[in-house]
Amino acid sequence: MLPESLENALRKFAQKYAPQQSVGLKALFEKEMKDHIRSRKFQMILLLVLVTSYASLYGAISGMSDSTSDYLYLSLFTTSGSSIPSFLSFIALLGPFVGIILGFDGISGEKSDRTLYRIAAQPIYRDSIINGKFLAGASLITVMVFAMGISIVAVGLLVIGFPPSVEEVARIFVFLLFTAIYICFWLGLSLFFSVVCNNAATSAMASIGLWIFFSLFMSLGASMIAGVVYPVNTQMQQLYNAYGNYTLDLNLNRISPYYLYSEAVTTIMNPSMRTVNVVTMQSLDGAISGYLGFWQSVLLVWPHLAGLIALMLATFTGSYVCFMRQEIRAK
Repeated sequence: MLPESLENALRKFAQKYAPQQSVGLKALFEKEMKDHIRSRKFQMILLLVLVTSYASLYGAISGMSDSTSDYLYLSLFTTSGSSIPSFLSFIALLGPFVGIILGFDGISGEKSDRTLYRIAAQPIYRDSIINGKFLAGASLITVMVFAMGISIVAVGLLVIGFPPSVEEVARIFVFLLFTAIYICFWLGLSLFFSVVCNNAATSAMASIGLWIFFSLFMSLGASMIAGVVYPVNTQMQQLYNAYGNYTLDLNLNRISPYYLYSEAVTTIMNPSMRTVNVVTMQSLDGAISGYLGFWQSVLLVWPHLAGLIALMLATFTGSYVCFMRQEIRAK
């Protein structure tokens, strides 16, 4: 038995430090989850994602009659219809919009509504505010992505008539994991702009501007830079500079999270892809055509996964540091 004085001291210590942080973070996490689920903006973007996803599924099922792939369940995610892009193309383009919607007014909206001071005045740790907002958004994104993937597989089971193989399940799981991390990167980026901007509209415009740049204009800029460094305007320049031009263009494009994600999930969902780098005639000499195994495909894309995780953590760390340095109680 502990002495009564020591027992009381331990109880006071536990009440002062342990419960305060966990309860505060839990309460903010639950609050943010409820706010997201009840908000009209999330319901609208969820409806948009559902419509586009099942439209791409319809196009994939319509085009599967001409498919000769041995991986039919992977074709549900990668096959395009006659006029409908594939699910992979849809999620690569619209996925960032989900993250931006969930994070662009996370802090700036609280500043505009004058509620950030009230939250900070509660007996919670300050970092629980930013942690709760990011964890709530990331949890909602993960649940939404995996629920969408499982529903597509379920519809495919009704259409195809037999269950997917273990390798197909593993590839789809890695694809959904990549997707969740990719969207969480945009959540962290929009949350960063929400911290540094006092207005939610400014935060949204900055996030959408980067989304448009990385999705549409990054490849154009990379091609222009590669053309300046390694010009290929004449036949002689093409002979000597083609390899350098392509390599530089590829490396510059990989700075873009959009390209990094698209290249990774295309490799995972297409077992016939054997490399993500430049293919030369020497490397093709003696190669045997066929499919790559699951772990071989993972070895090709693990640097992409590490890069996406690093980008996601970098954006969240930036928003965390900026938020902790702000004098929010005076706002």
